[in-house]
Amino acid sequence: MSNVYAVIMAGGAGTRFWPASRALRPKQLLPLAGAENETLLAATVRRLSPLVGEDRVVIVTGEHLAEATARAVPGVPASQILREPAPRNTAPCIAWANATIAALDPDAVVMVLPSDHFIGDEPGFQRVLARAVATAERGRVTTIGVVPSRPETGYGYIEVGDPLDPADAAGGAPRAVRRFVEKPDRARAESFVAAGPARYLWNAGMFFFRVRDMAALLERHLPGVASGVARMGDDPARVREVFPTLESVSIDHGVMEKAEGLAVVPGDFGWNDVGSWQSAWELAARDPSGNAAGADDVVIDAKNNLVRSLGSTKKTVALVGVNDLVVVETDDAILVIPRERAQDVRLVVDALKERGRTTLI
Repeated sequence: MSNVYAVIMAGGAGTRFWPASRALRPKQLLPLAGAENETLLAATVRRLSPLVGEDRVVIVTGEHLAEATARAVPGVPASQILREPAPRNTAPCIAWANATIAALDPDAVVMVLPSDHFIGDEPGFQRVLARAVATAERGRVTTIGVVPSRPETGYGYIEVGDPLDPADAAGGAPRAVRRFVEKPDRARAESFVAAGPARYLWNAGMFFFRVRDMAALLERHLPGVASGVARMGDDPARVREVFPTLESVSIDHGVMEKAEGLAVVPGDFGWNDVGSWQSAWELAARDPSGNAAGADDVVIDAKNNLVRSLGSTKKTVALVGVNDLVVVETDDAILVIPRERAQDVRLVVDALKERGRTTLI
């Protein structure tokens, strides 16, 4: 796949995994799932290696995160870490990366992936990626749809159409996209899952296309973004001037929901978007009582807890007689929260902002 490039979107505000994640150390720069010392970003780059080498990886991140990102993935060329001077959502991010790759190879095929997901079955994931790339090479802008495992209200869905090849109706065969569906309420999510993966899949935010096909879609549906990216070129001063003026819009709303002839490749490869400390507990190795704790921690008469000691000086955390908690310790903060309320970590960040405690966020 010598003409295939990967674009990894690596922005992030660093709120859902406070106190481990901060503005300068967001989720993708933390080892939250998988290998103990491998950041989510490094894992994303590594699992692409059978298909795309590091020399053909382009990472888009915030200007303030560029140095930390480069340290996390030292094999990616520094010139291919694009520094956004302001957050403008995924369409400008992808448009800039697409133009950058087009200048390197006008015949390139691009895969766009988030930087902060976990994949349980990496060989299975790589097979689905290869199938999506092959579909994109034939001129179909393609996405991957994850087979739902539950009626999730926090994800968008893809309504699936007929197989692209009527002679190939196997479960993993590329199919037409009927439409993208916004995050549903509980009743609709249940109906989607009941309809089965031949009808509805999760939208995991992965896209595949030839650079010229994406350029044409941007010019048609987001001409202001396309022209702005063209004015930027590769001049850092022009990037700082023009990029913040681009329309802030997602690639889903700005392009994919309007485009025709899209394809989707179904996949079931242990995907998890690692959305909260609850997800981290689900993905962690746990003892027979359901506790995910460090070897030096002490857990007595306790069940289903997550313990993370992440300070520069490791501390022993002891839990006695408590269940279903998340306990996270860093150098300057400690979080204790019920696992079922893991999404409410954002309330802590909001409270710190209100108090002007900016050094903690």
